[in-house]
Amino acid sequence: MKKIQPAKNRQGIAFALGAYLLWGILPAYWKLVQHVPSSEVLAHRIVWSFIFMLAILLAGSKWRAFREELAEIKKNHKKCLGVITASLLITVNWFIYIWAVNSDRIIETSLGYYINPLVSVLLGILVLKERLSFWQTVSFFLALLGVLNMTFHFGAVPWVALTLAISFALYGLIKKVINVGAITGITVETMLISPFTLLYLIHLHLTGTGSFRFSSPGLAALLVGAGIVTALPLILFAKGANRLPLSILGFLQYLAPTIALLLGVLIYHESFTRVHLISFSFIWAALLIFSLSKTGPLVRLETLLPKRTVRKRTV
Repeated sequence: MKKIQPAKNRQGIAFALGAYLLWGILPAYWKLVQHVPSSEVLAHRIVWSFIFMLAILLAGSKWRAFREELAEIKKNHKKCLGVITASLLITVNWFIYIWAVNSDRIIETSLGYYINPLVSVLLGILVLKERLSFWQTVSFFLALLGVLNMTFHFGAVPWVALTLAISFALYGLIKKVINVGAITGITVETMLISPFTLLYLIHLHLTGTGSFRFSSPGLAALLVGAGIVTALPLILFAKGANRLPLSILGFLQYLAPTIALLLGVLIYHESFTRVHLISFSFIWAALLIFSLSKTGPLVRLETLLPKRTVRKRTV
């Protein structure tokens, strides 16, 4: 097995940590523009993300590679449809996330991103026909118990968490199938939605209901910065993913929802009840088992479990 160079490994961890830390504290950024309607924040996020990504492509001398990959997408109907679907999914995901954070539901958003890896694996089984191990099956049932516990005690399905988890899992599945580069993907996805969001922002400006004004430079800067805080962690993640094995990335990905959970409870004083604790405990146990399901003692223990034997029929 080829060993990863220590320097490359350290760089990868630094990039990945940077990405997950930024994603974790992102709720604090959306709280700064809490008084702006979520739809308007989303529109600025998409438009300025697109502009920022174009600047990255030009500054990094990657414009030619981007044009070549864009031409390939146009020729390939499967990739073209995939990119359009991905752009719609990420738009829905971003809107629900911004709305939920500014509606004091940060804890539920963190639950969604805890569940997300499990939903991704489930989609892999259903769509890509991947096989599920015994311990991965156990982790799914534990996560399901956590969700059902919240549903039963609160009398409502945690739809924010499930919408975030499912939309992002579907987004990741499509990205895996169409195999488009990370920087190219986010640039094209925001490019497709930008004309609609730009028209919406122009409408707000003409009717005098928009929040972007030069008389409020601080707020204007925050709305422009929405593009930077969106694109920057994606770039860092892409760099980290190229340098690290999936096993390390798998553990690091839980950093972002953990930070968000702590922000919701400790900084924004959202209610974290006994029901939340029990439900999250099921989810955390599921994620621990899931993360260890391919390595370590769980693999050795699974080999000791009785195997099902299929008897051959004799004619």
